[in-house]
Amino acid sequence: MRVKVLSQYCKSCGYCVHYCPKKALSFGNERNGLGVFFPVVDEEKCIACGICATVCPDAALELREEENNG
Repeated sequence: MRVKVLSQYCKSCGYCVHYCPKKALSFGNERNGLGVFFPVVDEEKCIACGICATVCPDAALELREEENNG
């Protein structure tokens, strides 16, 4: 599993960044269509616990199965 950021829904509330137990989320340098910065996932730190997706009021994060390229 991995966390997918659906940047078009993000309103930059920061809940995901605040509640991530591994500090795997931070705001990037790009803005979405709403003009706000959205989070990026540090794959090295992320444990795919899903807390970020649970606390997001705008459903801008979701857990997805890893894509198998082989």
